[in-house]
Amino acid sequence: MSAATVSESDLIIVGAGPAGLYGAYYAGFRGMTVTVIDALPHPGGQLAALYPEKKIFDVAGFPAIKAQHLVDALVEQADQAKPTYLMGHVATELEESENFVRVTTDKGNTVVGKAVLVAAGIGKFTPRPLPAGAEFHDRGLRYFVPKLDDLAGERVMIVGGGDSAVDWALSLEPIAKSVVLVHRRNEFRAHAHSLGLLERSGVDVLTPFEVEEIVGADAVESVTIVDGTGVDRRQLEISSVVAALGFKAALGPIATWGLDKYQRDIAVGRTMRTNRKRVFAAGDVAGHEDKVKLIAVGFAEAATAVNHIAPLVDGSAAIVPGHSSDSIL
Repeated sequence: MSAATVSESDLIIVGAGPAGLYGAYYAGFRGMTVTVIDALPHPGGQLAALYPEKKIFDVAGFPAIKAQHLVDALVEQADQAKPTYLMGHVATELEESENFVRVTTDKGNTVVGKAVLVAAGIGKFTPRPLPAGAEFHDRGLRYFVPKLDDLAGERVMIVGGGDSAVDWALSLEPIAKSVVLVHRRNEFRAHAHSLGLLERSGVDVLTPFEVEEIVGADAVESVTIVDGTGVDRRQLEISSVVAALGFKAALGPIATWGLDKYQRDIAVGRTMRTNRKRVFAAGDVAGHEDKVKLIAVGFAEAATAVNHIAPLVDGSAAIVPGHSSDSIL
């Protein structure tokens, strides 16, 4: 769907993170057609973009599961609903009438439906840019590592001092030709356990250094780093740079949709409905006084929202769906 189009779905889900993907599956279970809109180029939200190799320990049914493996399973589950994905699209405009909603994206695509489920997580997040070498973006400089194998055999430099930087360094060490972690401070913000693993790893940790220049013809060939005094300057042979400098997150255009707020989140009631009749929210973007932000909670909220959306899609539909095991496949 690269050209501007108008399409229809019973439910429009804004956000392809865990809550959005589970909401897509569950909407299919309730017999709805679904369109999922997300600003990122691939599903999974923060899990896929920020820490795909990090293990998650609080998802029911899994003693531990890698974030990307959870995303893959959620996508496979959602595929049962045959959703339409508009990836790389920002949901910009919302129009609501008595009987329908209309969502338009920044690329001119319009989806008309019976309800909207906002599952946008922390909102639209954009990476903090690496000041030096911005012209090498997508030519060896990247801000996401959705697939570790893309960097197999590379001479990798990771820039940053948080959890993502350390996790990527540890995950890439076994498959990359070499891994250098550069941070402008001696202290890291990552979890203590991860820092212990880093200390015992073969990752070359250089602090306090910053990237001064990236050099190359068509791609990254070397990186010059300099310490805080400006005296110690080193040129390293590097083929890939991962800038893990953090992200800026905001609701973006969703903030203009006339939705009430609870603190910085979208205010919802017990049915996950917002102050607008056909607009619901689930996951980290949804807020109320007793909210606990967990992936498991997001799954439950998505199911709650979809069950209360069902009568808006089909006036004869019940809110309580019965057990999935009662379905005849």
